[in-house]
Amino acid sequence: MQDDLFKMRRKIRQSIRKIRQKMTTDQQKFAAHKIIHNVLLHPKITQAQHISLFFSIDGEINTQPLINTLWKKNINVYLPVLDPSNQHKLLFVSYTSDTQLVKNRFDINEPILDITQAIPSCELDIMMIPLVAFDSIGQRLGMGGGFYDRVLVNWKKKDFYPIGLAHDCQYFKSLLPVENWDISLPEVITPQKIWRW
Repeated sequence: MQDDLFKMRRKIRQSIRKIRQKMTTDQQKFAAHKIIHNVLLHPKITQAQHISLFFSIDGEINTQPLINTLWKKNINVYLPVLDPSNQHKLLFVSYTSDTQLVKNRFDINEPILDITQAIPSCELDIMMIPLVAFDSIGQRLGMGGGFYDRVLVNWKKKDFYPIGLAHDCQYFKSLLPVENWDISLPEVITPQKIWRW
């Protein structure tokens, strides 16, 4: 049974990632700029001062135009950094146009870790969450590392508010097969819609 669940999740990941990766450069540009509109309409985001985002990989929605827009609005942006003392934990480090970047063990750019530039997750206002797929009740399927699920545990008791960012094609019409450690999201923003549960 557990093996079947693993296979189903892997199959969904592969399928949605292929769809996402096949998007043309023009489709990606359009989606990246369209999603900014929905993000800036969000009342929680208009009041936020500290927002974490992520660098896009593997066909994910391009977050750099959104980051540039938030900078112009004087909103502090943070990016996840792998914690060198705990390989399963994320730290959130300030990201500005002057921030030096390095590749982490997954070949993803991240800020050079400077603990004086890190913020505890509970001090973030909004945490934008990457995902591979989401369904009609807010369940999220990530890349499988569990990094964000660990951060999201008991998010309601913390001060930050999580919002998924995705392409519209990442919506999964059936309910996703979930594990007991998967954390649902209260909202997902796509270029065409704000999904709320």
